[in-house]
Amino acid sequence: MTSQKFYSIKTISEFHQLRRLSAPEHPLISIIDLECLRHLHIDGYTTLTLDFYWIALKRSSNVKVRYGQQLYDFNKGILSFMSPNQIFSIAPDTENEEPEKSGWALLIHPDFLWNTPLAKNIRQYEYFTYSVNEALFLSEKEEILITGIIQNIQQEYHTNIDKFSKQIIISQIETLLSYAERFYHRQFVTREKTNHQILERVTILLTDYFNNENLISRGLPTAQYISKELAISPSYLRSLLKMLTGQNTQQHIHNMLIEKAKEKLSTTELSVSEIAYQLGFEYSQSFSKLFKSKTDMSPLEFRASFD
Repeated sequence: MTSQKFYSIKTISEFHQLRRLSAPEHPLISIIDLECLRHLHIDGYTTLTLDFYWIALKRSSNVKVRYGQQLYDFNKGILSFMSPNQIFSIAPDTENEEPEKSGWALLIHPDFLWNTPLAKNIRQYEYFTYSVNEALFLSEKEEILITGIIQNIQQEYHTNIDKFSKQIIISQIETLLSYAERFYHRQFVTREKTNHQILERVTILLTDYFNNENLISRGLPTAQYISKELAISPSYLRSLLKMLTGQNTQQHIHNMLIEKAKEKLSTTELSVSEIAYQLGFEYSQSFSKLFKSKTDMSPLEFRASFD
């Protein structure tokens, strides 16, 4: 029977101890060489939650990481991000005794960011909630740049800590996050065909949803529903749609819903209340308010424009 192990890691020191590393030089920030990590010798998945931020450039020839129901093979160098309290699992390839890793990981405890603008601003970087299969694939030039920033951080906390150290490190982290945002934007552009295929799937999914006879009982579609159906994290889908259409997922849903409402208003004699009910609204007032916010007309005014 396959065993499973769960670890809830509260501190960076605790993580170092678990992975048999020497004690961190700073209790709230650490950079580790992934080649130094020793495998947790268990038969099955190792599930972990970390109470700190994790940014890592990973290459592993025979280790898979599971997020939800998806497995991802780190056989190429990719940059991934995790925020505190995310749950993830690691599964070694049973055909090999020991995963072959390379790369680095930057561990940042939220307390290190306390009383700095980054403590709040770090939440704006949505890629911390992307799934592992939505990680950032770096070009060789990009990887050199990001790794150079990591080396600057490492050099700073290796030296004698003084009153300037924290701000210098924070500045380097902010630079890293800004470059990651730029590179993700590049990745959305360079994967244009794949991204437009996802957009097409969203359109088909919503069209089928709004045409379904069970819409009344199912209610309005949500961003979480679409993400689950497409096996994409909600934050990644929101970023992708924003890049392609200028709208987030909820706005995209509302726009398609309004188009369906326009069709019913112009081609049927159903009352506004009946249309609202068929489109999954519990109250017709909510439907009318949304319709007017999107078209600058009430449903009745829109219908009258066809007379």
